[in-house]
Amino acid sequence: MKAIKVLVLVLLVCIGCKAQDDPATFSETALKDTFLTLEGQELAFEEILAKYKGKTILIDVWASWCKDCLQGLPKVKSLQQQKKNVVYLFLSLDRSVESWKFGIEKYGVDGEHYYMQSGRKGDFGNFANLDWIPRYMVVSPKGDIRLFRAVQANDPKILKALK
Repeated sequence: MKAIKVLVLVLLVCIGCKAQDDPATFSETALKDTFLTLEGQELAFEEILAKYKGKTILIDVWASWCKDCLQGLPKVKSLQQQKKNVVYLFLSLDRSVESWKFGIEKYGVDGEHYYMQSGRKGDFGNFANLDWIPRYMVVSPKGDIRLFRAVQANDPKILKALK
C-alpha cells in the first residue's frame, strides 16, 4: 500500500513538472519566423498574432497529406460552430504552396490560413516541438499561450482553454 502511495506521489510530481515546462509565451525566434499568406505575402508570426490581438486563437498545425489532420477537421468544424468568437488559425506544413491551397479548397477548411515555409524544423516548429501533427494550441486575447499541446481536436483541454 505504501508503494502505491509513493508511486502516485511521484506521478503527480512528474505531471506537475511537465505542465510547468510548457511555455506561457512564444519565443522571440518563433515570433520572428515567417509564414506566407494565401496571397503570397510574407509575414512574421508576431504580425499574424497582432492581427488577432484581443481575440482567443485556436492554432491548428496541419497538412493536407496528414491522415490524422484530416480526421480531426470535422471536430474542428464542430468547434467552429460552438465557439464562433474564436479565430481559427491554420498553419500548414504541406510540401508545397500549391498542395496547401489545393487542400484548403478540397477539404473546405474555413479560417485564417498561413503556410509554414520554414517547415517543421524552422524556428516556430522548433519552439513548438512539432513532433506530431495535427497540433493544437490556444492563445489568449492577451497573447499568452493557454494550451501548448493537444494532438486531438476533441481533447477536453481545448474546450477548457477556449473558455
